[in-house]
Amino acid sequence: TATKKASSSKKTTAKTTAAKKTTTRKRTAKSAISPEKRYEMTEVAAYYIAEQHGFQGSPSDYWYAAEAQIASQVA
Repeated sequence: TATKKASSSKKTTAKTTAAKKTTTRKRTAKSAISPEKRYEMTEVAAYYIAEQHGFQGSPSDYWYAAEAQIASQVA
């Protein structure tokens, strides 16, 4: 019976370790920004960039600048 108990505790430890690794991966995935949130952040940033330039440039240029700004902050 001592051998069976030792084997059981090893299996339990292995399962616990595997569960912890899975949990860590899930937390990492949850911390990523959703596409909708990224779009919203880019939209707001593009507006403020355009405002700084007096709305004189191309809207797509402001959008690209905002995308670059958001990508550098999120990464």
